[in-house]
Amino acid sequence: MEQGLSNIPARELDKFIENNLLPDTRFRAEVNAAMDIMCKFLKERCFRDAAHPVRVSKVVKGGSFGKGIELKGRSDADLVVFFNNLTSFEDQLKRRGEFIQEIKKQLRTLQKEKKFQLEFEMPDERWPNSLALSFRLRSPELQQEVEFHVLPAYDVLGLGRNNHTPDPQIYACLISECTSLGLDGKFSTCFTELQQNFLKDRPPKLKSLIRLVKHWYQLCEEKLRMPLPPQYALELLTVYAWECGSGDTEFNTAQGFRTVLELVTNYRQLRIYWRVYYDFPDREVSKCLLRQLRKDRPVILDPADPTRNVAGGNPEGWWLLAEEAAAWLKYPCFRNCDQSLVHSWNALVRSCHHAVTLHTALAEAEEPHECVLL
Repeated sequence: MEQGLSNIPARELDKFIENNLLPDTRFRAEVNAAMDIMCKFLKERCFRDAAHPVRVSKVVKGGSFGKGIELKGRSDADLVVFFNNLTSFEDQLKRRGEFIQEIKKQLRTLQKEKKFQLEFEMPDERWPNSLALSFRLRSPELQQEVEFHVLPAYDVLGLGRNNHTPDPQIYACLISECTSLGLDGKFSTCFTELQQNFLKDRPPKLKSLIRLVKHWYQLCEEKLRMPLPPQYALELLTVYAWECGSGDTEFNTAQGFRTVLELVTNYRQLRIYWRVYYDFPDREVSKCLLRQLRKDRPVILDPADPTRNVAGGNPEGWWLLAEEAAAWLKYPCFRNCDQSLVHSWNALVRSCHHAVTLHTALAEAEEPHECVLL
């Protein structure tokens, strides 16, 4: 697949995505049908006979599958099970083992009932008290599968509020608990629906570009065999490149791809966040953002969780990824018919300029909301 991508002309990238990366519509429909059954089952059955009041309030498909940016034949997703009647993020942390065991018990029951067209596979229990749980939905006929990771979560947003900007008090509580526990970014699953909404209504072509970048990232993973920055960071970087460089529903895919790889090569200049669900005017959020934005770059904040820098913690991984990106920028997939190089968007220029401006603002601004948004 690397040879197939790197050697095709820039004008054929859209065809490559269509033929190799877009998910099979039948398989996606079968997975969705199975997941609807599973979500209903867990909501009705988890802790049904327990004396305590904790129950499942909702079950949400997260990750690439939930956002609609999964790759053909190589899908993975999160199944986020939200529990009500918890009073804090710390409660989720303390009781996650109990939640996982209950979910596991109910999924084993559902597995025996064989209600799906797809094969439902759960691995053997080598560690019965594990705090992690995964399962697969597989179609032998289509030779495709999706792996789900099950994640219990505190239902801090509540029902019917996930399409709106959260009450700043929710983020104040999140920031306070993350600070006291020393666990920045560890409760981002509680904001899964906001992460989905951030991508849900984006143009189909942008989602295709994200798939192309993810495919490139996975090729780098296979080649380097070393821990790389999270794939989610590349997804967000692609959205940023499109917002700054194009913003159109139709665009040149090669230009977008080149822009993302150029941003990767300049990772030391990245300081990116979005004011969609949180913003500077709230005092606690402002302090958190200032603390995050002063950290060593790259900084790419989760648009749904200001405590989570999805780009942090792996400078060696970024260096390796940047080396790969620099090599790829010379490949035929970035050349036009006349062999000239495809031009990138101007997102890199804006990123560098804003990074300098923001640095100055952080040092001089008396009011946090004066800081420049990347």
